[in-house]
Amino acid sequence: MEMTKAEIVSAAAASSAASQGAASGAASSQELRGAEILIKALQAENVKFVWGYPGGAVLHIYDAFYKQDTIQHVLVRHEQAAVHAADGYARATGDVGVALVTSGPGVTNAVTGIATAYMDSIPMVVITGQVPTAAIGLDAFQECDTVGITRPIVKHNFLVKDARHVAETMKKAFHIARTGRPGPVVVDIPKDVSFNKALYAGYPDKVEMRSYNPVRKGHGGQIRKALQLLLAAKRPYIYTGGGVILSNATQELRTLVDMLGFPCTNTLMGLGAYPASDPKFLGMLGMHGTIEANNAMQNCDVLLAVGARFDDRVIGNPKHFAQNERKIIHIDIDPSSISKRVKVDIPIVGDVKDVLTELIGMIRESGTLPEAAALAAWWETIETWRKRECLRYDRANTEVIKPQYVVETLWNMTRDADAYVTSDVGQHQMWAAQYYRFDQPRRWINSGGLGTMGVGIPYAMGIKLAKPDSEVFCITGEGSVQMCIQELSTCLQYNTPIKIVSLNNRYLGMVRQWQEIDYEGRYSHSYMDALPDFVKLAEAYGHVGMLIEHHRDVEPALREARKLTDRTVFMDFRTDPTENVFPMVKAGKGITEMLLGSEDL
Repeated sequence: MEMTKAEIVSAAAASSAASQGAASGAASSQELRGAEILIKALQAENVKFVWGYPGGAVLHIYDAFYKQDTIQHVLVRHEQAAVHAADGYARATGDVGVALVTSGPGVTNAVTGIATAYMDSIPMVVITGQVPTAAIGLDAFQECDTVGITRPIVKHNFLVKDARHVAETMKKAFHIARTGRPGPVVVDIPKDVSFNKALYAGYPDKVEMRSYNPVRKGHGGQIRKALQLLLAAKRPYIYTGGGVILSNATQELRTLVDMLGFPCTNTLMGLGAYPASDPKFLGMLGMHGTIEANNAMQNCDVLLAVGARFDDRVIGNPKHFAQNERKIIHIDIDPSSISKRVKVDIPIVGDVKDVLTELIGMIRESGTLPEAAALAAWWETIETWRKRECLRYDRANTEVIKPQYVVETLWNMTRDADAYVTSDVGQHQMWAAQYYRFDQPRRWINSGGLGTMGVGIPYAMGIKLAKPDSEVFCITGEGSVQMCIQELSTCLQYNTPIKIVSLNNRYLGMVRQWQEIDYEGRYSHSYMDALPDFVKLAEAYGHVGMLIEHHRDVEPALREARKLTDRTVFMDFRTDPTENVFPMVKAGKGITEMLLGSEDL
């Protein structure tokens, strides 16, 4: 059948339009190497910093970094520090931290940092190099099974087998890392995938994952049940953890506590979620928590647990904890955390911020408040516990430097300043948590779940890059600090002037404390016999070193260090080697079975 002249003209016009559309589509796509697509993905995710260390499997990626100027790459001195620094950045900012390491030992060196972030639910994307796809499984040079090795310590991991999948995989990685219960995601990229070219039509706007849909909104009926329990409580208690900080729900928590007038405690990971200066705050609870915080946990009749997981360092022996009857409401984004260690009565799965917002709305709507007389009696009981002053120490002894005094002095000096505090792991970490009273969230950066020594300096470096105008202090010990001390070199190269407060007691202090208490003073390999001259070491790295040996010099040294705003300062405080962290709950004991001092030993 022949076409009319009008139909021929119309068809030609349609064909021309189609070919023009195809041409413009082709023009909007460009052929890029996998490494270049990776950089485009990071730029689309608004990544500002990447901490890494180059090696053979990631050289194409490093070449792509060389050709861009929007992302600053920070060359660390050890892959573990790359992941820790990205982790510290994420904890302080709430953004996804990004690290880049090569294959083989680059990956295995990064494992500790990945596990640290996983235990504390920190959003991170760790990009790892891999041998070329054809060599995978053939024991090639610097090959390891990255997906297999990291599987138990990541929220998810990917092996990218085609350059065409780089953009979509990165979109998924960032989405998984930051949503639901946050965590680290590993993206393993073989060398040929980073080199091969693929059409890049832009970074995906959205991501759909059929198998991953975390719940945000809590069940309304469950929240209503929780409200009834809370309003009827005679001895209520609000117990909060790192989940409040991760979901940026500190304002909602403060509103709820202030509306109800209930006592509140934070875990080690939750410090700063509720202001330590507020009288409704009972201090940190758990193994080294206060008498009032632990006794309230054991003796309350209604417990509201928010973004916390009842871990062993918090509740001690679960059988002892279960001796007292109480109703438990548990709010958490992760359903697997609810009733994992302690059976709860009202589980609420959802984002902490969303659930607390809904709960606050219901309280306002109900117009009901808890029974004032019962609450007043409960506060009277709490005040009798508080009067024990369980955090007192021998302040009169000025012959030695008490480590608690150093932390207290730092807090008094910086309480109104824009300051961040990182710590390593051990006695100094507990003293920092007890005596530096955090009023704001994301100011206390430490390894809670894994308890990783060596994180302090890398955490501080990551924060200082993110917050160049803030003061960043690393409270550490002479044991922990040596685990990543080479990063003092990175501090100099990238101008991150942090202040290191080393409480040097010449022992692996927490190990020594346990050996004193549980092993009859048999100090097996916990004494540091060949310590470096930290002042000279700091100077060798291009920084300022200070040795502080007398109580009277503590405050002047801290003042002097703070004045040196553009220099990293290492302060070596020679502290009392016999000092222990109290209160202390021994392993296997209940949280009210506390040792309060050396007189209890």
